Amino acid sequence: MKKQVLFYTILLFSLASCKKADAPEKTIDSSIPVTITTINSSELEDYVELNGTATYLVKNSIKANATGYLNSVNVAINDFVTNGKELFSIKTREAKVLGNTINKIDPTLNFGSAIKVRSNTNGIVTSINVQQGDYIQDGDPLVTINDAKSFGVLLSLPYELKKYVAVGQSFSIALPDGTNRTGVVQKFMPTVDAISQTQNVVLKIDGKQDIPENLIVKIKINKSSNSHTIALPKAAVLSDETESHFWIMKLINANTAVKIPIQKGIETDTQIEIISPILTNKDQILLTGNYGVNDTIKVKVIKN
Repeated sequence: MKKQVLFYTILLFSLASCKKADAPEKTIDSSIPVTITTINSSELEDYVELNGTATYLVKNSIKANATGYLNSVNVAINDFVTNGKELFSIKTREAKVLGNTINKIDPTLNFGSAIKVRSNTNGIVTSINVQQGDYIQDGDPLVTINDAKSFGVLLSLPYELKKYVAVGQSFSIALPDGTNRTGVVQKFMPTVDAISQTQNVVLKIDGKQDIPENLIVKIKINKSSNSHTIALPKAAVLSDETESHFWIMKLINANTAVKIPIQKGIETDTQIEIISPILTNKDQILLTGNYGVNDTIKVKVIKN
């Protein structure tokens, strides 16, 4: 009886072992789920934003043309005056003392008339140095007028960016209130600041000149040199900790991606220019699942 029990026990173990041996082994899929992208070959623009200051380059100082008493003041600060407008009148001491007496003798002499001081430009009055009744001498400054024709934006341009700016070139000028104007480069100033190494550039404003003096505006300088570039989304470009080496992960077949070193160019908020190697529209580059992987990995594309 014991021998029969032992026989059946051994038989059961043998059958169980055979079933385990016949069962297929489960394989573990080690592929990394990834998404892919392709190159963008449209124009990629690289801008640098600089500050500019609204200003009047020419400020005319109108001076007295005679010595005497200021008989009248016909202008106030912030007035817009035109060329030839009477600003002041001056009566000489002799005219004030003897004018009525001499005119009584010979009215045709008109000896006591005031000498007129006129504007020599169109512009805005920014300061007045005298008031009615003051005694002034020939050559004394009376008023300062900002020449309307000299209004523009003064851009402090770093000298290394001069190659991106030319006389006659148009730029968009952003004002603090969110509006934009167009400015055209009129001229370069002949000197460079010794400390900042910047050169002043004058831009003339098109349209209505209602921008207040000393307003700070923004001007974008386009540094792009090529009309068309090869670019990838930022997430597709990887780098080391020091950001001295850059690479991408490229599919070489349906389920394998390899590391490809690259040389990058200009960079925007979303795109990075790829200078080398030359990529084509057929190349499939890992967009996600590419971080912290080996040089060669097995992948499973989950989104094309």
